[in-house]
Amino acid sequence: MVVAGRQGAGKGTQCVRLSRHYVVPHISTGDMLRAAVKEGTELGRRADSIMKAGGLVPDDVMIGIVDERLRGADARTRGYLLDGFPRTVAQAEAMEKIAVDNALDLAIDLDVPREMVLQRLSGRRLCRDCGTNYTSTGYERRPWLCDVCGGDIIHREDDTEEAINRRLDDYESQTRPLIDFYESRGLLVTVSGVGTPDEVLIRLISAIEGRRRGPGAGPIVGG
Repeated sequence: MVVAGRQGAGKGTQCVRLSRHYVVPHISTGDMLRAAVKEGTELGRRADSIMKAGGLVPDDVMIGIVDERLRGADARTRGYLLDGFPRTVAQAEAMEKIAVDNALDLAIDLDVPREMVLQRLSGRRLCRDCGTNYTSTGYERRPWLCDVCGGDIIHREDDTEEAINRRLDDYESQTRPLIDFYESRGLLVTVSGVGTPDEVLIRLISAIEGRRRGPGAGPIVGG
């Protein structure tokens, strides 16, 4: 299963919750890239400058790290939930070859208006160590430490208004065509991302279970 949506649509948090609900690995390309940057790997150095500028990492890099991750035993046996990949039609076409024996069952478009995404991202903060996301209200204690691991809560360098707008423009031009791609294959379900986290989670689970109960449907999570 793949969950797509504009950055700031809340898909990251919902993907984590869905992966726990269905007990499958949450495969986030953003998390993998940030880990590579932190570790100073060749991939990390290549991606670092691109992400700081708010750009999208090239297809060949993304395809390579996803291909390697999907060879893991957990993804092969339990299925998987993709977050942040594919973002382009070229990546989606590569995904069909990568996952030929463990194909996607469902693509979810988490739909949130652009204005709301801008508002959410302007207040987004994350843990420097474990990557847990938070929303700033302006009344946080100082120092602001992560409830999960105790790490410092920071404002991402690529969450400036200019970088956010660039990412949203990239999404509209490169990622939106994925809607047609997956719709033409009968895999697309659109879910509103407007509402409380619990309300959105209920919609997501309902969409998944509705597809599972459809004629001839197999397990949605796991190929």
